[in-house]
Amino acid sequence: MDFEAIVIGCSAGGLKALKAIITGLDNSFSIPIIVVQHLSPHSDSFMAKYFNQLSHLNIKEADEKEPVRQSHIYFAPPNYHLLVEDDKTLSLSVDDKVNYARPSIDVLFESAAFVWGHRLIGIILTGANNDGANGLKKIAAAGGLAIVQSPETAEVPIMPISAIDQCPEANILALNDIPLFLNKL
Repeated sequence: MDFEAIVIGCSAGGLKALKAIITGLDNSFSIPIIVVQHLSPHSDSFMAKYFNQLSHLNIKEADEKEPVRQSHIYFAPPNYHLLVEDDKTLSLSVDDKVNYARPSIDVLFESAAFVWGHRLIGIILTGANNDGANGLKKIAAAGGLAIVQSPETAEVPIMPISAIDQCPEANILALNDIPLFLNKL
């Protein structure tokens, strides 16, 4: 199956988990990735700058109305929800927090599931709340591929456990196995 996009959500411990995935992707990897990492509203653009130095992919904070392009990784800016629009552009919102978070993983996952359906991969990584669990369930219901980091390999297992509870059909993979799995696509 040809996947058109990957969405990833993480919270506590996410920097280490994202590093394992991003640095583990092959040089030929080109599927666009959109990431929500829970951040302080006052954070700077550190994550995109940091990862851009570690990968062949173009990594940046998402901009309003920016088209989703291959070989790119987009991070939600601090204090903005990140959504995917019908025309496969990115949209930023300052709507109320969802699951105590802005950006919210569920907001990204639900909008992406609506746009890409069965051509979407959703990945839940380490974290300390249940944000993303409902969104991952929506991805699976739309025919997309759901992946959850195994709680045993998560720095904080609450988010993966919640995602598995909501989406029991998800593929549960050890952190280091996730990039290997993605490279095979």
